[in-house]
Amino acid sequence: MRTTFLVATLSCLSLTGCSSIFDKHVEYSYIEPDNYPVLKAVGYAPISAQPAQSSSQRTLLAIKASKLEAYRELAEQVYGQKITAGTTIQSSIAHNDQLQSQVQGVIKGAQVIKTYAVGDTYATELQLDMKRVHDLYIGEVKPRQVKKVTYY
Repeated sequence: MRTTFLVATLSCLSLTGCSSIFDKHVEYSYIEPDNYPVLKAVGYAPISAQPAQSSSQRTLLAIKASKLEAYRELAEQVYGQKITAGTTIQSSIAHNDQLQSQVQGVIKGAQVIKTYAVGDTYATELQLDMKRVHDLYIGEVKPRQVKKVTYY
């Protein structure tokens, strides 16, 4: 019984000892998509409705608001939109109908293409080149897959 245990223990130790002799070299390749879409978004904001005392201040606020609206639209395209809805029905009659939407995300690498006034509305056009987003991502995360493993 003891001899069997001793032989089994020595066999396990000799097997694990052999595996530590080998070393390995792993080569990685980077994964790149076949094509990169370019997303575009336009944000609008009314100039006269901005809460400011002078027209130049209202214009500046409309510029900022239209840019934020354009970023919101890009975030909707990239991340989607969370919709929450509810209806209260009492005696087969709808009393309270609610609809709420929410967008949350981080947009990196977007470029302002054009910003301009159209009458009393300010517009901002943004563009998000997914090639640029991919390059930013690669520089930060460095995703990879195993290309080749060599044991020696």
